Amino acid sequence: MTLTLTEHQLAIANGTEGQGAAMAMRIVADTARLMGAPRLIPVASAHIDGALYHGDSGTLFAEKLVEGAAKVKVRSTLNVGALDLVGCSKQRMPPAERDMAKRMMMAYEAMGCEPSWTCSPYQAGHRPALGSDVAWGESNAVVFCNSVLGARTNRYGDFLDIACAIVGFAPDYGLHRVENRRARVVADVSGLSEALRRSDVFYPVLGTWFGLEMVNSIGVVDGLQGMPNEDNLKAFGAAAASSGGVGLFHIAGVTPEAADVATALQGKPAEKIIHVTADMVLGALKRLSTTTDEAIDAVAIGSPHLSIDEVEMLLHLINGRKLEKTIYACTGRHVIRQIEANGQRSALEKLGVTFVADTCVVVTPILPEGNGVLMTNSGKFAHYAPGNTGYAVQYGSLKDCVESAITGRLTRDQALWR
Repeated sequence: MTLTLTEHQLAIANGTEGQGAAMAMRIVADTARLMGAPRLIPVASAHIDGALYHGDSGTLFAEKLVEGAAKVKVRSTLNVGALDLVGCSKQRMPPAERDMAKRMMMAYEAMGCEPSWTCSPYQAGHRPALGSDVAWGESNAVVFCNSVLGARTNRYGDFLDIACAIVGFAPDYGLHRVENRRARVVADVSGLSEALRRSDVFYPVLGTWFGLEMVNSIGVVDGLQGMPNEDNLKAFGAAAASSGGVGLFHIAGVTPEAADVATALQGKPAEKIIHVTADMVLGALKRLSTTTDEAIDAVAIGSPHLSIDEVEMLLHLINGRKLEKTIYACTGRHVIRQIEANGQRSALEKLGVTFVADTCVVVTPILPEGNGVLMTNSGKFAHYAPGNTGYAVQYGSLKDCVESAITGRLTRDQALWR
């Protein structure tokens, strides 16, 4: 299929809005051609994942755009960077890398991006309207945007995300099209216990199973009507996007494009119906822990970034007790501002919690050096931590994580899984 650009889009590519915008338009147009998109469509907003330092080339690319006078045309929030600019935590980065990471973050701010520095922009007020087209990066943000908010985005990778934001257009293909958002697989979880389906520990596990089963397919989960809250949906989507290539899920009676199973299927028959069993979710649960060692060296929570409700639950579960092992609590600066104002930050830090803002422990070196054991309640952390940090993982609920941090040894309530 041949891509057709408008006169306005061609003019941008030819430099009428500066060399930075021209480079961005060429990137977007070439991507559209590769993906077989017939046209570019306007986007209402962007979430930029490309500001995380992975090497000097990313910094130089961003600075090249700034030199070309590039500015974003739509609201553009920023995903985590490599540095905690708020100053809650310390990164173990060599000075040269720290300098390049800082330059990169500043370049994106210079282009007009909001310094949100969170992987959960939807918790910081960036919530595009149902049915609107956007260009979002970061896997958990993408799947939440598509599934829970009902906006439409593909998984825009590093540098394509900022290019779309600068020109205000994205290729018309994939999940921007209604017909491509249809569920084809039904996953019925109604056979699992209600107590398990209502628990926070369940959703990263189910999300892990879902991602492994669906890979790139779109599925609808039946049997969770009236059960998950927004933090549960966040955890489910993040795990599904990490274990598989999930960019959109439906939950019957919960997410906006799935009033019921038939609506999610767009009136067509399911290609496959899976009755999810206890053995299936137990298999996914087993994958999330990579060691049998019961000595815990650290606990990390907040991938995706903690909401204010999750911080309050953390305070409630610790209940004034001193931690034996540090809990690294990753969150956005919008949450840090709230918990500083109400005294929760200082209260938790006195008990042994280290807050991590603007970034997280899996994408930049914050954890102590070594090959220890990391306890987490995050399916995403469990997936990436071994490769990115060298730590083995023990998975459990938030309550399990707190009790393990207090004792310094694995403490896990298995009752829900029996």
